Amino acid sequence: MSFLTRGVGSIIKSAIIPALAPQKARLAGPAVLPKSVLETAQRELLNFANTGSSVLEISHRSKEFEQVNQEAQQNLKDLLDVPDDYAILFMQGGASAQFSSIYLNLLVNQSKPVDYIVTGIWSEKALKEAKKLGGNCNVVFNLNNSKDKKLPIDDKDWNFSKDSSYIFYVSNETVHGIELNDHEDKFFEKFPKDKVLVCDMSSNILSRKVDVKKFGCIFFGVQKNIGPAGLTVVVIKKELIGTRQDKNVPVPSMLCYKTCYDANSMYNTPPTFSVYLSNLVFKNLKELGGISYMEKLNLEKSNLIYGIIDKRKDVFQCPVEVSLRSRMNIVWRCLGSDGKPSNIVEKEFFDGAERLRLHQLQGHRVVGGVRASLYNAIPMESVLCLADYMNNFKP
Repeated sequence: MSFLTRGVGSIIKSAIIPALAPQKARLAGPAVLPKSVLETAQRELLNFANTGSSVLEISHRSKEFEQVNQEAQQNLKDLLDVPDDYAILFMQGGASAQFSSIYLNLLVNQSKPVDYIVTGIWSEKALKEAKKLGGNCNVVFNLNNSKDKKLPIDDKDWNFSKDSSYIFYVSNETVHGIELNDHEDKFFEKFPKDKVLVCDMSSNILSRKVDVKKFGCIFFGVQKNIGPAGLTVVVIKKELIGTRQDKNVPVPSMLCYKTCYDANSMYNTPPTFSVYLSNLVFKNLKELGGISYMEKLNLEKSNLIYGIIDKRKDVFQCPVEVSLRSRMNIVWRCLGSDGKPSNIVEKEFFDGAERLRLHQLQGHRVVGGVRASLYNAIPMESVLCLADYMNNFKP
């Protein structure tokens, strides 16, 4: 039975439930947290694990937090099916810090190029960071410069370097609503087989199955699809830790994978509450059925909204090529009577949405328009409310 054919009552009982705020749907990042996770955190806020102390007060060196830290790593390993020859590192600084970390940790030497696939704002920022650090950066292709906004078909248009230290891309671009199909084997057919593949999965991690073995390094901030801001996760092949960086390019301790690995992610005080809540989310997802459950739910949520956009072509327009449409961040424009995007009509759309307590639908300031972020913890109930509004919206 699909999620869409269930009654609202069963949806509330079986799916992830939105935050306790008195609002119908908040459709922007950071995402809401599952109700059961918030209730557990509420109970343990004053007395964690019978310590008599709040979970906010326990020492990061205590045996109680050490257990949380180890449990969180193991639960994430189970969910992602991480092989034993990979390490899970808990770091800080978000994906933005990792834009520096990957270059400093994985650069073989400064004469070797590093390959970047640019599909939106975040991959562009990663490229700029590598250049700032003196990187010999090669752009494999830039989707922003493509007239049809599609991935290149011909192999010759994928400009990979012959001897790059690594290949980097972003799996899901939140601003432009672009998601690459890296959950499918055919996506990797054009990639050189002997290269270290690095991916930022901050905004779609745990939303669908991914073959970790295809990557040398995956990283993500947890604040979109997992828990509160603070924790950044790196999943990296152990053989890459401390073995590839150019010895003439020093790596700051807080950005160094080997330092973090050797200290079991405890080199400095970790973001304890973010680790704790992320672990609760991991456990909740395992109880629901794991990533297979979430993948099915996310596909149904996004298909529902895209179906309305495509059906009402006189009112809505999605600028993203169908094969690149994101399940996490759906972007579209509202059209005026002349068939062109209209800021006036979009304001009407936002005002009407707010009256129905459908919040934060404004697109990113760089591109404008409308954006609905359907991260893991956005329940089907909220998406159904948005769908009903879109079906009945009249400019």
